[in-house]
Amino acid sequence: MPAPSRPADLADLVAVAAQENPAKLALVEAGGRSATWAGLEDEVGRVATGLGAAGVVAGTRVLMVLGNRLEFVTTYLGVLRAQAVAVPVNPRSTPTELARVLGDCGARMVVADPDTVTAVRAAVAALGPAAEQPAPRVVVVGTTLLPGERSYDQLRADRARPVPPLQDPDKLAVLLYTSGTSGLPRAAMLTHRALLANIDQVASVEPPMIHGDDVVLGVLPLFHVYGLNAVLGGVLRHRAKLVLVDRFEPEGTLDLVEDEACSVVPVAPPVFAHWRGVEGLAERLGPVRVVLSGSAPVAPELVEEFTALTGVPVHQGYGLTEAAPVVTSTLCSTGTPTRGSVGAPLPGIEVRLVDATGRELPPEGDPGEVQVRGANLFSGYWPDGADGPDADGWWSTGDVGFLDEAGDLTLVDRVKELVIVSGFNVFPVEVEDVLAEVAGVAEAAVIGVPDELTGEAVVAYVVAAAGADPVTVEAAAVERCATHLAAYKRPARVEVVPELPLTVTGKVQKGRLRQLERRRATGLIE
Repeated sequence: MPAPSRPADLADLVAVAAQENPAKLALVEAGGRSATWAGLEDEVGRVATGLGAAGVVAGTRVLMVLGNRLEFVTTYLGVLRAQAVAVPVNPRSTPTELARVLGDCGARMVVADPDTVTAVRAAVAALGPAAEQPAPRVVVVGTTLLPGERSYDQLRADRARPVPPLQDPDKLAVLLYTSGTSGLPRAAMLTHRALLANIDQVASVEPPMIHGDDVVLGVLPLFHVYGLNAVLGGVLRHRAKLVLVDRFEPEGTLDLVEDEACSVVPVAPPVFAHWRGVEGLAERLGPVRVVLSGSAPVAPELVEEFTALTGVPVHQGYGLTEAAPVVTSTLCSTGTPTRGSVGAPLPGIEVRLVDATGRELPPEGDPGEVQVRGANLFSGYWPDGADGPDADGWWSTGDVGFLDEAGDLTLVDRVKELVIVSGFNVFPVEVEDVLAEVAGVAEAAVIGVPDELTGEAVVAYVVAAAGADPVTVEAAAVERCATHLAAYKRPARVEVVPELPLTVTGKVQKGRLRQLERRRATGLIE
């Protein structure tokens, strides 16, 4: 199809790249498969055509339970070109988690790979005949089919056919499940316009994060907004090359950086701890010109140690799923970024601080809740757009920070009780609901604690019911979490306690539990 004069969605970026650089490599898998820009454009067109033939019309939700592989990229972009709605989820989700998402978003199709298809089948079966919507059609990449399923090759059309161009960039493009500001994970509604806006905002940063001749390491999971739009979106915008890696391995990933001469390495904060002490780290990172980190703050001393050892600059940023995702970057700081800060807002994005009454706070004053405004913001939470930006375009993030005189943002706390494990959001109530179903558990409270490798870890405090054996209760809690929660959501430790600290109104005082954990970490208690 001819390249559009002005891209209306991410798939249009592929059409432009295919027209201008058809033979240039766009994607390379760690296992050896690859695609040129022309090949990627053809695949996206064939998937979009096949989706239409399969009855996927504009607005239809397509659940994607895929690892970092070529088919993730072609499915995602094919869904966007077909003007359907992509719903990427963690490929390590349990059947319980997948069934909840399927029931919530009403997906009519699920695309799975060999590593995820068993959980997908169990989730679809769990919906049962009483489900309000028809069972979704299951499409499987690269493994044996069961009756009623369709292979990925059968989904792809024999050739790409023209599809009507997107007329309204404010149409919903992606649902990304995140914690929101309260309750169980909810899906943030991101439009085509919001996705492209953040890609353009990042592209306007000087010096640029990604050049057209860069080789970008794609180890961040593509189902996560950071990998999906900040990394993949940036690669599409600049026509760089993306090296897809299904999972991070300290030594194996370094080998790949060397072999593929990766020059831009976006990572999650735990990577710095994993690479700490690796012999010859500076030499192995020889091709790298910049490391980008943004899914959670990194301790300043860890960044300074890494840069001193390798000579590679680390640029941090602050982002949220609801902001598609990048809000600030140390690349936007005027002069040397404030130590420990996440930098200044990107061009086209405004940041301010407000107090508990919503009154704007002056710069260099007391910490306040961070509010954001920009074209990159989401449209609220699925399905009705609840809790989105206000009438003036401002959205309250739930994070607490302060702004210095140069405009750099430093995060100090969270209003919400979110726990961030390896850059992934865990909302305590989701874990607490699973623990509440364990036989012998009377009460449960979940908090986050500092962890050197994952940034934070989940710790659960449970009260055993009268007459229940604490050891048995602990084992049952661990077992149920293992079967009902993705690995990063599972408690690193379950503490069975006689009682939980409560306020006079009966609310758990999680601050006291966190204080208990700090005393444990400093050796004051065992």
